[in-house]
Amino acid sequence: MSNIKPTIVLPAEWAEQDFVQLTWPHELTDWAYMLGEVNACFVNIAREILKQEKLVIVCHKADTIKTLLGDVDFTRIQFVEMPTNDTWARDHGGITVLKDGKSVVYDFTFNGWGMKFAANYDNQITRQLFDKEAFGIEFDYQVCLDFVLEGGSIESDGEGTLLTTAECLLSDNRNNKSKVEIETRLKQLFGLKQVLWLHHGFLAGDDTDSHVDTLARLCSTDTIAYVKCDVFSDEHYAELKKMELELQSFRTSNNQPYNLIPLPMADAVYVDNERLPATYANFLIINRTVLFPTYKSPKDELAKQQLQKAFPDREIVGIDCLALIKQHGSLHCVTMQYPKPPATEG
Repeated sequence: MSNIKPTIVLPAEWAEQDFVQLTWPHELTDWAYMLGEVNACFVNIAREILKQEKLVIVCHKADTIKTLLGDVDFTRIQFVEMPTNDTWARDHGGITVLKDGKSVVYDFTFNGWGMKFAANYDNQITRQLFDKEAFGIEFDYQVCLDFVLEGGSIESDGEGTLLTTAECLLSDNRNNKSKVEIETRLKQLFGLKQVLWLHHGFLAGDDTDSHVDTLARLCSTDTIAYVKCDVFSDEHYAELKKMELELQSFRTSNNQPYNLIPLPMADAVYVDNERLPATYANFLIINRTVLFPTYKSPKDELAKQQLQKAFPDREIVGIDCLALIKQHGSLHCVTMQYPKPPATEG
């Protein structure tokens, strides 16, 4: 038996993509009371993605979604009907690695962000997508159900660096393991050289225990965009300032400081006197474009300008995500990208 370890790479989000997964809202989810509003948001997201790449849409009734989408290229969409609890594909979706040059989708346990919400259907989605051959022959499947991990909790630069938060990954209601144990597992699973841990930063109303994709995002191997709060009286000021200092202390795998690009703190959004976790960090990188959430705020334009600095070679496109934030998530949270398998490049 060979003792040679496989070469494992966790691609960065900016790597060329094959398709994006959406898990569409329906009348049996928490979106029922505002289904028309959230459907309109999903249609906008789907249409922008289809300009660049394919879609896999997990849904309750495919015919309903086809009617909503209207005049699009349906040859670029695969609809897969199955029961779902909710719509947060970033966290119940598979996480793709390249293992010895082969695309392998890891299927981790999703437990409703630390058993806060039901996830009995969502936790089966990745397995069912493979059973229904939704991913095609280019992708292999690997069971990782002994480990709880959500895609929104990790950021990869594709070269062995992972950015994450201690608040989420060290949660007792996920894996209940020490930082050393978690980091060791992450390095084994993803072939990592280093894990950068944020111990500060949060957003009011966040159900995820501070997912990194709401706070700080890798934009290239040497650039991080992050949420910055300049208002001293804001409840986020102290923690986000501490997070900024942590980011300033981080070094790339080449021992260089990161180029840090601050994103504005989104204007406060309230529903029933509860502040919601609106953030411009919850953007999605797709082929040649960055889709970012907007909130009908003057700060939307500033966020776009800052993201253009982070992605000078990509078009920056805003999508109104006020509907999504009413259920405590945003644009990145409802999507999961799947990198183009090496065998199909070119």
